[in-house]
Amino acid sequence: MNFPKNTLAPNPGEPATSYADVRLAKRLGQFDALPETAFVDNKLVCTVCDRSPSSIQRDVKAGRLAAPVKIGPNAVRWRVGDVRRFLMGGAQHG
Repeated sequence: MNFPKNTLAPNPGEPATSYADVRLAKRLGQFDALPETAFVDNKLVCTVCDRSPSSIQRDVKAGRLAAPVKIGPNAVRWRVGDVRRFLMGGAQHG
């Protein structure tokens, strides 16, 4: 059986899993071990918070989640500590 390069061969009865999904699952498993000052991307924030990118932006605008940090001309990341405070219902300061 030939599978596309971006998928892993599924176990019988399971759908194919992309390498991106495998990487995201690995990063999600490491989230609790990250230091407060580490940066995470939007995809991980959405997954950890179980919210869509639009909902994350609304949370930032409403002040429930700290604004992301611009780390480059086209890249923003959130501090792990800010995401943890959001998950615990704490006030955010960005």
